[in-house]
Amino acid sequence: MRDLDIARWRLRSQHLVWPYAVSAGEVVGSLLAVQAENPAQAAWAVASRTPNPDQAELAALLDEGTVVRTHVLRPTWHFVRAEDVGWLLDLTGPRVRRVTGLQLRNAHGLDERSIDHAVTAVVEALASRGQLTRAQLAGELREQGIAGGGQILMILLAHAELSGLICSGRIADGEHTYALMDERVPAPRRLGRTESLAELALRYFTGHGPATERDLAYWATLTLTDVRVGLQQVRDRLDSFRHDGRLFWHVPGEAPGGPQQPAAHLLQILDETYRGYQDSRWVLDAAGDVPRTRETAAGMALADAQLIAAMRRTVAHDHIRFDLRPYRPLTPAEIEALDQAARRYGEHLRLKARITLP
Repeated sequence: MRDLDIARWRLRSQHLVWPYAVSAGEVVGSLLAVQAENPAQAAWAVASRTPNPDQAELAALLDEGTVVRTHVLRPTWHFVRAEDVGWLLDLTGPRVRRVTGLQLRNAHGLDERSIDHAVTAVVEALASRGQLTRAQLAGELREQGIAGGGQILMILLAHAELSGLICSGRIADGEHTYALMDERVPAPRRLGRTESLAELALRYFTGHGPATERDLAYWATLTLTDVRVGLQQVRDRLDSFRHDGRLFWHVPGEAPGGPQQPAAHLLQILDETYRGYQDSRWVLDAAGDVPRTRETAAGMALADAQLIAAMRRTVAHDHIRFDLRPYRPLTPAEIEALDQAARRYGEHLRLKARITLP
């Protein structure tokens, strides 16, 4: 087993190569949660895993509430199916809420009483006025004498999301809105803690495997002890192997035998194929060409499951351009594959697309 074999295997597990998921809903369900900090690029993260990347498919799921966008797993947004959001928040929300609570207290000077008062005001505003944008919620808070704008409002809303009180509403005039969780997800699925840990382990190693215990602990902001409790419940439904001093878990099956289709991908750095791991992330760079520093670009280019270039995406009214900064010289076949990846992305946005190289 080589790093490249694992990286290829993950692309297949994540539906980034054939066989694709049949729908946007299946993508979100298969991955369990898809990081969605940047809604437009996160929409491509979902669509790129389907045979016909249609913008409207995920948008419809979000509008009807079948999929919600909310804070869960880590202190950031994710797309999650409504049927999974309840038990996932019960499991991962408390630890992540400590992070947002510390930010509100230490960085913004709010005490527990002030935080509770502001969250209650948000919930009451949504209950009385319906779905509201962030700007509208800021106005509601100001009317009640609560200073809430900019960064502090973002953290406050995240804190409320992690408590399972609010989540995404419908898009209104192109803007994200917030809604009461009880209205969007009136009958959330609830699981006991051990059952939740088991479900999490099985779903993660199915949709992201092969991966390690530490990968899952990072992904879900859980302790290794919690991860091992869940894994113990489902290990008879998984296989494992050792590589580079780590134990990798995956659903039973064989690694892909060679290059896959499509051969290249243009993705945001927050995509699950990169951000879905920490302990074993760098199987994406078997040759060690990528500097192990903080990401300097918002995008990445993959060819044959390897990270070969940083990418910057520029969207204009009639075209989309991908500026690539390779980590090594690219072959003609890699450039052609990246050009095809750009065209597929452009078709998703209904724009002409091209790549540029230094």
